[in-house]
Formats: sequence, structure tokens, C-alpha cells
Amino acid sequence: MAMPRPTAAQFAYGTCTVIFSTLAMLLLSRTSSGPGVALIAVAALALGLLVAMTVPQPRTRAVSAVPPRRIGVDREPARVPAAARVSAGAGEATRGRAA
Repeated sequence: MAMPRPTAAQFAYGTCTVIFSTLAMLLLSRTSSGPGVALIAVAALALGLLVAMTVPQPRTRAVSAVPPRRIGVDREPARVPAAARVSAGAGEATRGRAA
């Protein structure tokens, strides 16, 4: 089974997470020693990898053997209740007689 390629969103989220989490941890810890900076860098990389892997993958649509139905071709016309059927000129005729 082939491993899926990462998307642009995964790269972007992972990169932003690594950069911002590294800066935040360095500023909050105020460390200046080599091992402390290395530990923060490794932790930021792990956090960026975690974020990049949890970004949802785009779903692929299954190919169907049945062609899609065209709207209105195979369907019966909508039935309108008798009470809703009003002729277009019905209101005009009554107004004309009243005048």
C-alpha cells in the first residue's frame, strides 16, 4: 500500500507550528544552553509533525458506474393542488367589473 503524499495544507500547518512553537518555547523558557535549545527544537519538530499528520486529508470521490441523472428528464412534473391553481387574469377581471 502506497503512502499518501502530504498536501500543501499539511506542509503549511506543520511549518507554522514548528516555527511558532520554537519561538514561543525559546522565549518562555529563556534558555541559552545548547542542550536546552536542541531539546526545544526536537519538541517543536515533533509537535509540527503531529499537527501536520492530524490535518484532514481531502476525500476522494468513488467513481460510479451509473451516470448521474439529469434533473427534470426522468421526473414527473410537480403536482399542484387544485386550490393553488388560479388563472393569471382572475383578479384583473373582478377589478374591471367593479369600475
